[in-house]
Amino acid sequence: MDKKRVAEILDEMGTLFELKGENPFKCRAFHNASRVIEALTHDLRDLVSSGKIREVKGIGEHLAEIITDLVIDGRSKEYDQLRASLPEGLIEMTRIQGLGPKRIKVLYEKLTIRSLAELKQACEEHRLAKLDGFGEKTEENILKGIELLATTSDKHLYPKAKEAAERIHSTIASLKEVQQAEIAGSLRRKKEVIGDIDIVVSSEERFRQRIFDVFVAHPDVQTVIARGETKSSVLLRSGITCDLRIVDRREFPFALNYFTGSKEHNVEMRSRARKVGLSLNEYGFTKLEESKGKKSTKVPTCKDEADIYETLGLKYIEPELRENMGEFEAAEVGTLPQLIEEQDVRGTFHCHSTYSDGANTIEEMAEAARKLGWSYLGIADHSKVAAYAGGLSEDRLKLQHKEIDKLNGSMRDFRIFKGSEVDILADGTLDYSDRVLASFDYVVASIHSKFKMTESEATKRVIRALKNKYVTFLGHPTGRLLLGREGYPINMIEVIQAAADYGKGIEINSHPLRLDLDWRLVKLAKEKKVPIFINPDAHNVEGLRDVYLGVGLARKGWLEAKNVVNAWEVKKVEKFLQHVKS
Repeated sequence: MDKKRVAEILDEMGTLFELKGENPFKCRAFHNASRVIEALTHDLRDLVSSGKIREVKGIGEHLAEIITDLVIDGRSKEYDQLRASLPEGLIEMTRIQGLGPKRIKVLYEKLTIRSLAELKQACEEHRLAKLDGFGEKTEENILKGIELLATTSDKHLYPKAKEAAERIHSTIASLKEVQQAEIAGSLRRKKEVIGDIDIVVSSEERFRQRIFDVFVAHPDVQTVIARGETKSSVLLRSGITCDLRIVDRREFPFALNYFTGSKEHNVEMRSRARKVGLSLNEYGFTKLEESKGKKSTKVPTCKDEADIYETLGLKYIEPELRENMGEFEAAEVGTLPQLIEEQDVRGTFHCHSTYSDGANTIEEMAEAARKLGWSYLGIADHSKVAAYAGGLSEDRLKLQHKEIDKLNGSMRDFRIFKGSEVDILADGTLDYSDRVLASFDYVVASIHSKFKMTESEATKRVIRALKNKYVTFLGHPTGRLLLGREGYPINMIEVIQAAADYGKGIEINSHPLRLDLDWRLVKLAKEKKVPIFINPDAHNVEGLRDVYLGVGLARKGWLEAKNVVNAWEVKKVEKFLQHVKS
């Protein structure tokens, strides 16, 4: 089991112990251990095999045994028993925004509520309002949370779906009977939320059942939903449905294109095929009935997707752009963008350290960034009003800046930028004075409180913050949490126009729960020539890698490397940051 999954399980165990009413110190020890594991800069398996895991601060003997079992055996008896000791419904309740383990424990003990269905009924009957610490407003919020869960129960975050898909794909692609294998669907288009997984394979017909045998027997498969001659469907243990389709080699480009989608893109593809006398489906081109016998209409052989587009008089359209939002018109005239690649990224700016609520030191974050091949890193710890996240006082800021200066003096060919994630207060002002803001290389302005404003109020709030000469870019612009919370009401079209007017940037926050700005608005920001920052909002070294998620969203928003500040070389970045606050 990898580091990420071990950290997730330890954190879940802390929550499960809270639900059981265990000693708070014990619960906290598991939550802390989760953060410690996630922040490790050494290989977890090496630490376990050498026994040095016990030397890691925050990991005692008991925790070390659990971690060892998870890493070596892929499971922990204590974890399995802990999960089995509580109704599954209690764990589901923790997914409701604002309903923590302590409150769930009260509902279980006082009202014997064991499931979401029972919780919904209790709220509708106003039984929660009779409990201390609860009320009608609490019931209303819980019902909204349950409704949100219901509408998103068959949706999954991109990285979770990608990880699950890649495990299946790796197994199938390694079979000698498989000629080609690709992940298709919304995953290939890099949508931020995924419905199910589609994998397309080409193989000789005589090998298909052998491939399906391996597919349905994969250790990640929980249930076989259906099995046929050309398609099988399973439910994975991650809760995601996965479809495997097998076609012959000639059909593969067409099947891959069709099952990549989107539906709107496919409709336009078929329409354009008809204009050249062809019918197009997932198996290939055929002559339209009315075109048969006409010499001008030939049925082409396509070895790959590029040939399909060429047949229709189009340049190849990258999967991320296939949403029928202008890609066909651009492909006709050769103006498709040269989309940004992950390797174009040279650094990033929205990162936290142990000075606020990060798990790693500035030096550890910088070293991790260097290992990724980057040439700079911006540290943007929280400002003073964010006391809940260890926001920095002016005295601690001086200490941090002194440390960054020292590190910059000792690092060759690497630059650490001094930044801050400053809170946008309710009236649009910032919680550091201009004198303090002037001491930073750059400033991220973000909203962390008072979400329930009107659209007009929230929009004016953000635009006023952007007017401040020291603000460099807007952080997590809409405040959304995917599958968990809608963004605050804000007119992003007006905000993007204001950013363009004031020469400010906007962030694509790459945290897997955010992926904010929406890719459709990214495309608008590009059109308005707003500089974009792709940032992971990293709170530990592992979080730096989330930049790849932002790159995927940037590609969906038609961005090229020249549109993204942290794809620029360091001298150009320095010049831009100076220009913004001049």
